[in-house]
Amino acid sequence: MVEKLSRNTITRALLIVNPNSRMGGEADIKEGISLLESHGIELIQARSTSAKNTAELIERHHANVNLVIIGGGDGTLSSAAEALYRHQLAFAILPLGTANDLARSLGMSNDLPAAFQNIIDNHRRRMNLGVVNGHYFFNAANIGLGVSVTHELTPEVKKTWGVFSYLAAVFAALKNNRKFIVNITVDNKPHRFRSIQLAIGNGRYYGGGNVIDEKSTIHDGLLCLYSLPPLTLWELLTLAPLLRRGKQRMSNRVFCASGRRLEIKTSSPREIHADGEPVSKTPAVFNVIPEALEVILPRESQE
Repeated sequence: MVEKLSRNTITRALLIVNPNSRMGGEADIKEGISLLESHGIELIQARSTSAKNTAELIERHHANVNLVIIGGGDGTLSSAAEALYRHQLAFAILPLGTANDLARSLGMSNDLPAAFQNIIDNHRRRMNLGVVNGHYFFNAANIGLGVSVTHELTPEVKKTWGVFSYLAAVFAALKNNRKFIVNITVDNKPHRFRSIQLAIGNGRYYGGGNVIDEKSTIHDGLLCLYSLPPLTLWELLTLAPLLRRGKQRMSNRVFCASGRRLEIKTSSPREIHADGEPVSKTPAVFNVIPEALEVILPRESQE
């Protein structure tokens, strides 16, 4: 007989750590584990080296835990999204990745002791989940330049340069990126234009701390989208400060929109990456699931 666990009180948690994340093989989490156990939380500890493995671990243990703690980067977290949503399991984050954009969107720092203390405090809030062609994502999806950047962002580059690796990858990607024609329907309103980059955000941060839209939060029930027209390197550099801070609406050259449902068609099939991982190709339908998952976050967080 399976023991029915309370959803609000943490008694038993599944702790999944990705040792291949930027800090996953180096971080000392023994003290944090001892803190959790001293507060009566029984831990099932596991390591995962692939998206499939992460999902399998949640499937295997979901009935016997009432929290999943994930230690890794945004890719590790994204690989858990579908299983977490299916079983409506609350989750917590140990930020061990390169960018930790989801943690940032939730108002978390990269401080591991603080992350463990958040779990003890057990302050929760429900957050949105993005969906593209049946694939779930937390932060953002990219078509065009963002996909090329991901291809350039190898594990070796991440290990060497950390967050600064994103800048180097952008310059490398610009050399091979091509423009394309886009037809977008935003909540039944059609648009058509040329683009070199589409970004669709569920969360606030993506790509190493870039802001998808200065008004966006991961709790607002909307997807935010922007499209960059064909630009020279110099023009892109002049836009970069606006893109970094989510103020691209200030430029009349950048198309911006927000909505609950986005339909995107491109002149030829284009690869779609979500949370840094390849998930589908255009044509695509994007949706948002409001208040899809319960997450532990800092008590003082307002995002």
